[in-house]
Amino acid sequence: MDKQNVSRIMAMLHARSGALENGEPISPPIVTTAKYALAGTPDTPYTYGRDINPTVEAAEAAIAALEEAPIVAFPSGMAAITAGLMATTKAGDRVLVPSDGYYVTRVLLEEILSGHDIQFDAIPTKEIATTDLSPYAVVWLETPSNPGLDLCSIRSIAESARGVGAMVVVDNTTLTPLLQRPLDLGADMVVSSDTKAMAGHSDCLYGHVATRDEALFEKVWRWRKVSGSIPDPFASFLVHRGLMTLELRMERMCANAQALVTVMEDHAAIQALKYPGMGFIIGLTFDTEITAERFINECPAIFASTSFGGVHTSAERRARWGDAVSEGYVRLSVGCEPTAALVSAIEASLARL
Repeated sequence: MDKQNVSRIMAMLHARSGALENGEPISPPIVTTAKYALAGTPDTPYTYGRDINPTVEAAEAAIAALEEAPIVAFPSGMAAITAGLMATTKAGDRVLVPSDGYYVTRVLLEEILSGHDIQFDAIPTKEIATTDLSPYAVVWLETPSNPGLDLCSIRSIAESARGVGAMVVVDNTTLTPLLQRPLDLGADMVVSSDTKAMAGHSDCLYGHVATRDEALFEKVWRWRKVSGSIPDPFASFLVHRGLMTLELRMERMCANAQALVTVMEDHAAIQALKYPGMGFIIGLTFDTEITAERFINECPAIFASTSFGGVHTSAERRARWGDAVSEGYVRLSVGCEPTAALVSAIEASLARL
């Protein structure tokens, strides 16, 4: 691990504890209040529960240490995506999004934001680098794309976008700030579904927006305040707890993914394998929908479920949601199980197909 990542992790782990006085709890208390004592002229940041909450602030401080940027937390990844689009677009704007990226982002643009005169085009991730970006106010990236795991260069696209006055927003859910640093590569904003690897235990919904642009940050924060999209303090506690083991979980998940790729390459049961060389998500293509479902449902080491990034290995056939993938495509999210046992279980399941 490089020194910068070590520094970020240390800052995250001690984002709260460094300011504690004797007798204060190390874990953030779960503050469940809608109101604060507020007599006379307000002279405190704590005014109303829709605006601010100490437990939310603790989670935000930890995430901000990882991003090395101010962040605003939200009650889900889609809430963060919505805030990111609302802060970067206005009526009459056009957005470029990946056609192979998270489909609900496109649903939001098509079914909701189109009614506010915000239009979009969707093209494959691999084609964005060679696309004329001048018609767009925002270029939205996912790299690796979800679920197809295709890649693009954030740095080169950000340079091109800057030349035509467009902003670049990167959905960094698949890699987290530990494996990819979009803001360092020229992106204007990062959004993330922290429901996934950041929280890591599949027990809460969460998201965040990060930006080093003060004006953009103010727009995002204002959107949360006015729209009422503040996270729940219980979820914020769970996210803070999960972040304390993020580096350890990611290390095991990535090592497990690498071990599985080694045994899956050229396996007779798999028509195609996609792995971007880092991270914990593997794309597998089987010959038919039936074979893909058998692999998922008959392997004792795999939870059949949507989403990804939890401590348990999980998988799903993404065509069932309408993604532009083959009927036999499986997104495999590799978890924290003991490596040898996980590899053995999946090898045995593949042998039975």
